[in-house]
Amino acid sequence: MTNRIKKHAGRKVATVLLVALFMLGLITGFPISVEAAAKQPFQDISSSYAKDAINHLVNEGIAAGTSETRFEPKKAVTRAEFATFAVRLLGLKPVKNNISPYNDTRTTAWYYGNVAAMTNLSILEGKGQGTFQPNASITREEAAALLVRMLKQSSGSTGLLSTTYDDAYNISTWARPYVQKVYQLGLMRGSDGLFRPQEQVTREEAAVMLDAILQKKEWSEQLGNADSLGIQLGWQYNSTTAEFKKQVEQSEVNTLVPRWFFLNSSMQITDHTDSALLSWASTTNREVWPLLGNRSNAAMTHQMLSSSANRTSVVTQVTAYVKKYKLDGINVDFENVLPADRAGMTAFVTSLAASLHTIGAVVSVDVSPDLGTDWTEAFDYAKLGAVSDYMVLMGYEEHWNGDPIAGSVASLPWVERALDTMLTDVVRAKVILALPLYTRDWSSANPATGSWDITLAEQGARARAVGSVRQWNASLEQYVIGYSSNGLARYIWAEESRSLTAKVRMSTDRKIAGLAYWYMGGETADVWNAISNASRFESYLF
Repeated sequence: MTNRIKKHAGRKVATVLLVALFMLGLITGFPISVEAAAKQPFQDISSSYAKDAINHLVNEGIAAGTSETRFEPKKAVTRAEFATFAVRLLGLKPVKNNISPYNDTRTTAWYYGNVAAMTNLSILEGKGQGTFQPNASITREEAAALLVRMLKQSSGSTGLLSTTYDDAYNISTWARPYVQKVYQLGLMRGSDGLFRPQEQVTREEAAVMLDAILQKKEWSEQLGNADSLGIQLGWQYNSTTAEFKKQVEQSEVNTLVPRWFFLNSSMQITDHTDSALLSWASTTNREVWPLLGNRSNAAMTHQMLSSSANRTSVVTQVTAYVKKYKLDGINVDFENVLPADRAGMTAFVTSLAASLHTIGAVVSVDVSPDLGTDWTEAFDYAKLGAVSDYMVLMGYEEHWNGDPIAGSVASLPWVERALDTMLTDVVRAKVILALPLYTRDWSSANPATGSWDITLAEQGARARAVGSVRQWNASLEQYVIGYSSNGLARYIWAEESRSLTAKVRMSTDRKIAGLAYWYMGGETADVWNAISNASRFESYLF
């Protein structure tokens, strides 16, 4: 689908919370298991002021020691360990980004998925020049910033710092709002009138912070909530039924859109229904909304939409197929529709929705972003949104195949603008945002003719090739990858876990009905955890 064309398990709080910060002592580089740690009596915490907090966290299966009998309360926390703490605290999943955010974090390192997950959500940041410094200790002012970001708190005035701490002048300018906020939240207080901003955070200090978080019922209750991703729609494309099933099983998708029904020049709907996929979807509690397409044939589509008799015939045929196969709905994907067919398009969807509603099926309509061009003139957002059950905004092809100007397929500002435009005409509960699981490899010399679509796996291979360079563009929320082929420069505006996270967070904040993905099989495995994390984190109202 180009623009030119409830399986969520709840997490136990013990799993959700903070294992990682206390996976701080490593045995041959790997942390002790939480289950084992929960049963361990530690011999080195009897004199620690944090003994109660440590025992509480250990008994809850949250904290782990550095050995079977030692907790090492005075040991400093590393940046990698703190990243792992944040993932577990927030009930998130490690994300092994296909494109690494940093040059010094090996994808095989035990902490890689946690560091990437926190980077995707902009909770943790690098240390400059593409590095994360995973084994460096974390300072108290850095910990303050992390806690504030984790809890989605706004950092405001710093006017009280000078009266709160005698060493306020030692707190870095960037950190002052965070330090003020954690003081107000009761998570970090310092001692003897000092905050000690540049000192390392120890394991016992971390235990006190964590225990303070857990004591806030309104926070801990949210951390134990089950995921709620809404509609997760996936289009089948160039894959067999077996391949599509595997793609769906590895994803968050709960609504399948196989490409089964197409209009032909005889005004008949061709039927490619696969009963095996229907049966599998039913047994796995997934809905099926097969695609009804026009193969971007403007003349044939005009023939149907401009004739009341033809519209009625097509609606009758589609309704019969929905009844025959007991389908949950239909996904209308008419592209390259003439502006003259605007009224006919609205009349067709109105009639189709009315017919399918009588048998309990839904109608979703795919539309391109309304940029004031002929490409979208045939789609009356307001009227289509009023009669259909869902409007699926295809949030990609900002720069399309054949565009004379190279650029992003779906930059965050462009997608955000497109979605907000739709939301002025269509209620949020009916809007589904479709995201790209593909991107484009652009020729710098000949963008219009020397560029082509690539999968996210192909993109990653190019990003890791010798001589390639990448840079994070904060305004677009994407990596821009540059490499050379046959002596010519080529560029990719990457779609991957980090860029998709930004778009999912933006859309989740707008409380729309869900997300869709063009196309299943174009992704790398890591994007699903990233999408789940973005939705979960954005749902928190700390």
